[in-house]
Amino acid sequence: MATPGGRSMPRYATAVRDARGEPRDEVMHRTHALDADGQTVKLVLVNMSANGLMARCDGDPAAGDRLQIRLPILGPVDAVVRWSLGGRIGCELERTIPLGEYYTMLTLMARHS
Repeated sequence: MATPGGRSMPRYATAVRDARGEPRDEVMHRTHALDADGQTVKLVLVNMSANGLMARCDGDPAAGDRLQIRLPILGPVDAVVRWSLGGRIGCELERTIPLGEYYTMLTLMARHS
């Protein structure tokens, strides 16, 4: 598959991009998560949707790890790390955040950033 610049794109890169499928909202929110051992992992949320997020982190969670991420309004939310690269992680939330709560949460994040 060719990119707009004419370069060839690996097939797996297209699959990852297409699988995400929903737009993300840019955020800058400091929070933390608990890993499976109960250890605290500091996070800075970079972008999110009602189904997932990307964050910078101080730990080294690996793909497949489960985290309990603290989010405004919602409190602890269960998530699975889908990828980890250079101090950044992508997580899929275990449950979709209802849109009303999601947009209220984004509003609070914007006020406290």
